[in-house]
Amino acid sequence: MDYLLFFLSMAALIKGADWIIKESEKIALHFGISEFVIGATLIALGTSLPEMAASIAASIDGKSDLAISNVIGSVTLNITLVLGLVFLIAKQIHPRRDIFSRDSAWALFPIFTFLMVAYDGTISRGEGILFLVLMGGYLLFLAQEPTIVAGEIDEEVKREPFNWPPTILWLTFGFIAVVYGADIAIESASNIARHLGVREWLIGLFLVAFGTSLPELVVSIQAAWNGKADMSIGNIIGSNVANFSVVLGSAATINPLRVDLVRDGFDILVALIASLMLVFITATKLYNRSAGIALLATLAIFLINHTP
Repeated sequence: MDYLLFFLSMAALIKGADWIIKESEKIALHFGISEFVIGATLIALGTSLPEMAASIAASIDGKSDLAISNVIGSVTLNITLVLGLVFLIAKQIHPRRDIFSRDSAWALFPIFTFLMVAYDGTISRGEGILFLVLMGGYLLFLAQEPTIVAGEIDEEVKREPFNWPPTILWLTFGFIAVVYGADIAIESASNIARHLGVREWLIGLFLVAFGTSLPELVVSIQAAWNGKADMSIGNIIGSNVANFSVVLGSAATINPLRVDLVRDGFDILVALIASLMLVFITATKLYNRSAGIALLATLAIFLINHTP
């Protein structure tokens, strides 16, 4: 029964996030925001809602391992799996934006902040608030961005009328599906972990993190396939900032989170290496299949380390 509930809750998480993403994009396009900013804010926050709901539910239940490993696993999968597949599948990736000069710091700063605050083995409520402030800083940074440039919006989207009532309604349905889906996912995942004798850290690192990363996977691949590289990469960078700031920050403000940097050091190290690889790719503009293979190889090493 727990397995069925878990998969149903994952479906609710993904569908709820999908509603939020679509309606958020309509709002962003209505107000003339650039593709990268759409990806890094509304879509990134929308695709990070499952992680946020899952980690908050875990924090409420006092499951620190599940709350933190969900974030670490999601960040690693977002870069290695999602961007790896994007670079392999997309026809051509030519971002209009100089991502390295403008955004590389935001790909690294959140994880370095995590390492600093987690050094003593605990992420306190005050440090959780610090993470939330970090997201505020990121949004202020993006607020300085120019508006949409010619050619960014599809003609079909331009012709679609914008209407607030249905947008608000679908956003509400999306939030309900995400919040309740996350609560059921955490409970069923914990039961599965206890039944199999698996640590909750590993359940969060793989099962929950993969399930909650599916929105990023679908949205980024679709965006890159449609020639919207800025939106695709912006979604990943924005999602990772949101994971460390909003997701981890919200969970820590509810209950202080315990971190074991020695026991779980390898997984955290892989997340750091993946973030450094993302910066290197943007610096050298290696938006190609070679970069995709390198990212997926990193994911393979990550998975092999946890193979019995």
